[in-house]
Amino acid sequence: QPQLVESGGGLVQPGGSLRLSCVASGFSLDSYAIGWFRQAPGKGRDGVACITNDSGRRVYTDAAKGRFTISRDNAKNTVWLQMNSLKPEDTDVYVCATAPNCYDGPYADEFDFWGQGTQVTVSS
Repeated sequence: QPQLVESGGGLVQPGGSLRLSCVASGFSLDSYAIGWFRQAPGKGRDGVACITNDSGRRVYTDAAKGRFTISRDNAKNTVWLQMNSLKPEDTDVYVCATAPNCYDGPYADEFDFWGQGTQVTVSS
């Protein structure tokens, strides 16, 4: 059964850091771009960052630029999102997803296979 499993979320103080992981099982990630999204209860998914299958292109939304870094290791079937200088407004469920590519950025309607998400809470 193919699936994406996110981990690494938690409670962190403002200014702190978290490293989220997205691990694929049952299929290989190396043919897919991967995106990270955030989702609040009852709201849609907002893109955070995405990375092409060969790591040749990484795209960040404005809120993530300069603070977050997306990376991947296809041999480990894993994509990470390093989140630094976290703010209370970063609080959300973070979800990873696959797409054929992400040259234009992390647009949710271009991603078609989703994980369940991991909760990130930034609070003092």
